[in-house]
Amino acid sequence: MAEPSPHVPVLIEPLVAAVSPVAGTWVDGTFGAGGYARALLEAGAGRVIGIDRDPLAHELAAGWAAAEPRLSLVPDTFSNLDAHVQAARGVVLDLGVSSMQLDRPERGFSFQADGPLDMRMGQEGVSAADLVNDAEETLLADILFHYGEERAARRIARAILAARPVTGTRHLAGIVESCLPRQKPGQSHPATRSFQALRIAVNNEYGELAEGLMAAERALAPGGHLAVVTFHSVEDRMVKRFLAARSDAGGGGSRHAPEIEQKSPGFELVSKKAVTASAAETARNPRARSAKLRIARRTDAPARPVPARQIGMPLVKGAAP
Repeated sequence: MAEPSPHVPVLIEPLVAAVSPVAGTWVDGTFGAGGYARALLEAGAGRVIGIDRDPLAHELAAGWAAAEPRLSLVPDTFSNLDAHVQAARGVVLDLGVSSMQLDRPERGFSFQADGPLDMRMGQEGVSAADLVNDAEETLLADILFHYGEERAARRIARAILAARPVTGTRHLAGIVESCLPRQKPGQSHPATRSFQALRIAVNNEYGELAEGLMAAERALAPGGHLAVVTFHSVEDRMVKRFLAARSDAGGGGSRHAPEIEQKSPGFELVSKKAVTASAAETARNPRARSAKLRIARRTDAPARPVPARQIGMPLVKGAAP
């Protein structure tokens, strides 16, 4: 393998240990800088199909990918992964934004340096600037509240409308910061939740996740593994509920989520609890602090769709691109 990845994959050691022996065809549905793909190949995968919608990921991987015949790169979203492989031995998804995106101001994912309000992973379609400067106040507030879990969503939305046109990442961060209490030591920047919400809306990340989980079920061979790494509570809730709905962990239900009829579980949970990073890994890679890994093993039951509301997907009318 060539130069080390600038994006350090989290929880890779417990992932490989849980799915060993690694063999056959695996899908890295969020290829990024290729950290999980490299690890799977080194662990014994016969082939890895790396999927990413970001052209930058393919550009940066071109050198070492050309020298690795077991790696195939596909420009697409992971919600379409079953169009590229069937009977896979494993699918791994590392959700959220990658370091190579955050570290480039021109991509607009971070407010650490000033840049355009872009945030498009696929570098096409509606940008964050379009939402911030054109969306109605109600839609903007709903995005901030449901996708960023921002309690001051309506106050922030009103401030954004009053400040239009919003010209860049630092400008937006300042607007959000002016609406919230001063940051305390150890707390994340006040604009963090708002930037997360806009990124999720721009890239339809929750819709992609819901469709991607079902695509993985369709693509996996019996005995194959689905491994998903999440970084915030909404993503983890969606993955947890999907796996519960498609495993023997279903049942129960409530007045908000009716009991799940469980005739043919599509997955068996490898562990009922999410795997989290050790103190040693967190010390090496602070990004691992909030990461959770959930792993399930595919059965031979037919794949079945799971409604978005059943897995707790936030629904914001008009937010999807």
